[in-house]
Amino acid sequence: MNRITLSPRLRTSPFYASTVAAGLSDVTIYNKMVMPTSYGALKAEYERLLNGVAIWDVSAERQVEISGPDADACVQYLTARDLRKAKVGQGKYVAMCDHAGRILNDPVLMKLSGGRWWFSLADNDMLLWCKAVAAERGFDVEVCEPDVSPLAVQGPKAEDLIAELFGEEVRSLKYFWFTETNLDGIPVVLCRSGWSKQGGFELFLQDGSRGGELWDKVWAAGESYGIGPGAPNHVERVESGLVSWGGDNTPDSNPLELGMARYISVDTDVDYIGKAALQKVMAAGGPERLLVGLLVDSPATSSWPLPARTPVTLDGVEVGTMSAIVYSHRMQRTIAMAQVGRSVVEAGSTVQVEGPEGPMDATITELPFL
Repeated sequence: MNRITLSPRLRTSPFYASTVAAGLSDVTIYNKMVMPTSYGALKAEYERLLNGVAIWDVSAERQVEISGPDADACVQYLTARDLRKAKVGQGKYVAMCDHAGRILNDPVLMKLSGGRWWFSLADNDMLLWCKAVAAERGFDVEVCEPDVSPLAVQGPKAEDLIAELFGEEVRSLKYFWFTETNLDGIPVVLCRSGWSKQGGFELFLQDGSRGGELWDKVWAAGESYGIGPGAPNHVERVESGLVSWGGDNTPDSNPLELGMARYISVDTDVDYIGKAALQKVMAAGGPERLLVGLLVDSPATSSWPLPARTPVTLDGVEVGTMSAIVYSHRMQRTIAMAQVGRSVVEAGSTVQVEGPEGPMDATITELPFL
């Protein structure tokens, strides 16, 4: 059995003791934090997400806060999306790129009251990047990681539970919109969001000393809905075609190759890091690779480990990389996600992937699967 040694360099969340009490069995490291991945019953966690309600500790989804007189200008320069119409209480899915157009992160960007912005981050240390860019460009801003730890409530019964806790008005929240509120005095930002396609909310706790208290209140109210613990579910996220930054992309990927074109502002007069490079990609006809689904001809009835991206080949020539492969319970077949050359995708070619017993054919399909 592999074990992770905790240290001051590896943080636990305000909900960590609660997750342990709930039967935490498996974790990963995400943004230098311990993040739960299972409570020892993956199939039950999957079914709960699809049919009931689950509580997830996603505190590893860290925030970078930018505030100050130049906050709007600084955030815009860091973001490959025109933000001029963004409103307080609104979140937007965005890409953060380097100067070559390579994607560094794909956070949800939230515009809060008081001139504050939060980048709600995937697994990459963007705090240092934001601080460096702000200083080099001379923006009059404060850049920090605030005391904010998200707790997700996901599944088709999540809305009823959250409405019971916070009031019926939460039902009117649009996706990625949020309200700054509290639960019995516990300060939270309540956002309709979460890393699943099954619906739900994230409670951005703003006082790390009250993590156990918040968990217990959500759990107690959720018992009548059959609440149970869970974590971002690998099978459901592949079925739903949700991008995992750092997993589905390679180091040289741009956001256009990850299916993010509708979230990228190329034809705009606002400036941002990577704009010229992304304009060049579009002027050349579009991205060279595409993120696609694969229907794998596998006799297996379960997923197999994929510790690293593996080659996708066509007639023995590498044409892409596979980043995730799972057995879909709903589709009753093996499916995968891969970044594949656009010409191969457009030709509709049958490709090959390496499995436990050798190469297997795979049919390219669009995402999401479901």
